[in-house]
Amino acid sequence: MQETASTNADMLVLAAEGTPEGLWLRAEAQTGGRGRLDRAWESPPGNLYCSTIVRMRPGEPAPATLALVAAVAVWQAVELVLPGRARIKWPNDIMIGPAKLCGILLERAGDAIIVGIGLNIRAHPDLAERPTTSLWAQGAVEANASNMLEKLSSLFNKLLETWRTYGLDPIRALWLSAAHEPGTPLRINLPDGTAFDSQFYTLDNDGALIVDLPDGTKRAIHAGDVFLL
Repeated sequence: MQETASTNADMLVLAAEGTPEGLWLRAEAQTGGRGRLDRAWESPPGNLYCSTIVRMRPGEPAPATLALVAAVAVWQAVELVLPGRARIKWPNDIMIGPAKLCGILLERAGDAIIVGIGLNIRAHPDLAERPTTSLWAQGAVEANASNMLEKLSSLFNKLLETWRTYGLDPIRALWLSAAHEPGTPLRINLPDGTAFDSQFYTLDNDGALIVDLPDGTKRAIHAGDVFLL
């Protein structure tokens, strides 16, 4: 479609109408794009704004771990046009250096998980609170929304099947291979408003972030904003 308020919002409607898994919806631009915690997501033409539906089945890994599946899929797609440049920041931000390249938003309606992806291709916003970048700014000027969605959807479908067949472990291993190095300094902003500095250590078996604290102890983070220092 040319323009919509939000591909995730459209997919939530389609999910409620019984649309099966596997559909991908892409818009050229969004007027009401959203990120995590209801932050606005700037959505000018030229970037990739897309959403898909995953229908949960009995016995599958926790729905929240689909964020890791989506992150690995986007990272692998970016690797095809900018090899060796991108890293994943917990849980699903794709970064090049300190700059954010892509955001992922999961929303649930019944048995449907909507996976929304916003990938900066031609343009990136100028934000006071964090640096951003785009594929074109990094030199991948052959990339466009159409060919990146083709790559991304194929990779996501393969990783989704791996997740369903073998559980979270192989996805976790792929995620860690694409993440920042252990010891990377992080600032954690928790939902209760508190914040602290730490260092990246690993993911636990359920996908939670494990960090090293200054006193030598470790802490599991299940929800919060993570910033590179």
